[in-house]
Amino acid sequence: MTTPQSPIWAKDVQANEKVATFTVGRDAEFDTMLARADVLGNLAHTRMLETIGLLEKSELAEVQAGLKEIYKDIEKGNFCIEPGVEDVHSQVELLLTRKYGNVGKKIHSGRSRNDQILLDLKLFIREQIVTVLHDVESLFTQLQTLSETHKKTLMPGYTHLQIAMPSSFGLWFGCYAESLTDDLQLLLAAYKIVNQNPLGSAAGYGSSFPLNRTMTTELLGFENLNYNVMYAQMGRGKVEKVVSYALASIASTLAKMAMEMCLFMNQNFGFVSFPEELTTGSSIMPHKKNPDVFELIRAKCNRLQALPMEITLITTNLPFGYNRDLQIIKEHFLPAFAELQSCIDLIMLMFANIRIAPEIINTPLYDYLFSVDEVNRLVQEGMPFRDAYKKVGRDINEGNFKPIKTAEHTHEGSIGNLCNDKIAAKCKAIVAQFQWTKTEDKLKALLK
Repeated sequence: MTTPQSPIWAKDVQANEKVATFTVGRDAEFDTMLARADVLGNLAHTRMLETIGLLEKSELAEVQAGLKEIYKDIEKGNFCIEPGVEDVHSQVELLLTRKYGNVGKKIHSGRSRNDQILLDLKLFIREQIVTVLHDVESLFTQLQTLSETHKKTLMPGYTHLQIAMPSSFGLWFGCYAESLTDDLQLLLAAYKIVNQNPLGSAAGYGSSFPLNRTMTTELLGFENLNYNVMYAQMGRGKVEKVVSYALASIASTLAKMAMEMCLFMNQNFGFVSFPEELTTGSSIMPHKKNPDVFELIRAKCNRLQALPMEITLITTNLPFGYNRDLQIIKEHFLPAFAELQSCIDLIMLMFANIRIAPEIINTPLYDYLFSVDEVNRLVQEGMPFRDAYKKVGRDINEGNFKPIKTAEHTHEGSIGNLCNDKIAAKCKAIVAQFQWTKTEDKLKALLK
């Protein structure tokens, strides 16, 4: 085991090796994911330090050049946290100090690791939310396309897993497209909470330096800042929990879709099928085409739905100020974005190759799906609803029911009037509120 170097909080006493190793935990592993964010935060913070006299212009030029070189190394995959270095903040500071000497030791002025890691997390999360947004948009578009393509292909609708009323594949795909719009509303709320600058809150009680927090807010493209320094620090854990609820909402939509695909692929349903190369087989049963992709999506997305509760249990009884408990949230929270993105990617691959059974509705098993439509037809001819209901019920019991297997539904959102254009407009309006391109422009300017 590599003995950790003295952490950046150390003074003249060498930390016990076991204590140092235990408290560092898996920071080096997960902090690498935050490296780009850490450099961006340093670029903004050091520019601000120069304006309040804590860095000379020549020192700022050196630091900015060094940080941009580190950023390029990160982009090329050449950055790593060296053995024994505690975290990403220590590594960046170490690289600058090696190259420029004392100026590298000045960049931490006016900061605590508490607001530095919170800033890194917010910058990382903000970027990841936008990536998830694009992925969900792509899935939404695919679902709407499938909805339009198959809007006239009828399928059984169910309640209590009993056949209920006629549905259509267009209605099914469109259902999940609209579900994603609600998920995006939650993602937007999470994005707005994340998109507030905590930098300058230090350990939660501010700094005696005359920091210009508005300047770093502008430089980093934040929509606003967390003004109260104590609340800014209370955001650690709360931010992750809020975002995890948004991710869990998307995961819930995917998990339900995956579950229904598993059912629809079952031979007793036989509604859909997929090319053999997208399914798995059995070691002893040569006929098997298992829905392993959908089963794994279901499991992964169900696990993502547990994430908010995990973060809640870690944070629920913490006192004010920073507590080290927050460190371990990273272990499950940071990988959650990639996990969700992989599920979206695979579900899109499967849907791009889906085969719909076109004539399922003609199976006699589904005759009774049209009993409600028959009741409604009699009502439209003048028969009271209760009498029509009883008549159709008697016809079914006596074996005299002869369904008309068409679905003449015309109201908004029904089989014959899916309103996909209205749902698309709803989605577009939500996406526009993210305004992520403004943030991208600010970060590009910071890196010039």
